[in-house]
Amino acid sequence: MNGSDPRLDPVQAMLAQTALATSLFAPTSRYCGIDIATIEQNGLPLAYVKRRFVPPPEPMQTVQQYTLRQGDRLDVLAAQFLGDPTLFWRLCDANRAMRPWTLTQTPGAVLRITLPPGVTGAAL
Repeated sequence: MNGSDPRLDPVQAMLAQTALATSLFAPTSRYCGIDIATIEQNGLPLAYVKRRFVPPPEPMQTVQQYTLRQGDRLDVLAAQFLGDPTLFWRLCDANRAMRPWTLTQTPGAVLRITLPPGVTGAAL
């Protein structure tokens, strides 16, 4: 019996049916959980990440507001407020910014710091 082919090994077939979904992206990535699809181009399969729709920010619970200052950077703000500079995209989502660089262009603008979508809790 070939243990590498789940069609031939009943234990492997069972495990394949109950296996947890895996992602090519880190759990902190905005693309984690987004499906990968393939198309054929020039006779070769080409993989791509399906479109990610930005969630509406209104349901996200605001835990804090921050007034932007000249020279603020999203990665630094994400590290300060979210504990991880690679979570800058969560600041973008919470403030409806499609292009990250536009979020810090206006000193004096108020930036919402929110919990992730679907997470609720007491404001800090």
